[in-house]
Amino acid sequence: MLDADFFRRWMTATAASVEREAERLTDLDSPIGDADHGSNLLRGFRAVTAVLEKEAPDTPGAVLTLAGRQLISTVGGASGPLYGTLLRRTGKALGEDAEVSEDRFTEALRAGVDAVMALGGAAPGDKTMIDALVPAVDALGDGFVAAGAAAEEGALATTPLQARKGRASYLGERSIGHQDPGATSAALLIAGLAEADGE
Repeated sequence: MLDADFFRRWMTATAASVEREAERLTDLDSPIGDADHGSNLLRGFRAVTAVLEKEAPDTPGAVLTLAGRQLISTVGGASGPLYGTLLRRTGKALGEDAEVSEDRFTEALRAGVDAVMALGGAAPGDKTMIDALVPAVDALGDGFVAAGAAAEEGALATTPLQARKGRASYLGERSIGHQDPGATSAALLIAGLAEADGE
């Protein structure tokens, strides 16, 4: 069973990964975006870490809802609303239980990913964070490590794609050959699950 502590560790692990990879995320964003993906997420996840330390919510759903709200209010560009929606919708789907099963979490995360797809209008193959998140949710039944590997694979697979959504889509064919920064940061988020679990 997964408790509030697990979800706090997940957010902390993700914040540490974003801290490490911020420069790479911005480098990936440079040719096809606004060159601010890393710095935006860094600001957002630092704020998430700070607010979770201060408020310490005691249910999994409350941890994710608070983290999502924080991202929406501190991250610029499209990333804030998209990541914020992902976490808030997942948190809402988890409800108010003090502990949730991994199956329940998988269902909740799928609801979160569906909400992101509805908000951004993106589908798998559009060269967005969805290309990492959908395979991750599909692989969650095999454990957190498998989900992390699927997300990473999904992010790498965005390189040959032409962007059909988001800022990169304005570039048309020139977006081909660049790994999508949103899919890359989404893979960091999913990789944090195994870390939080101590796998």
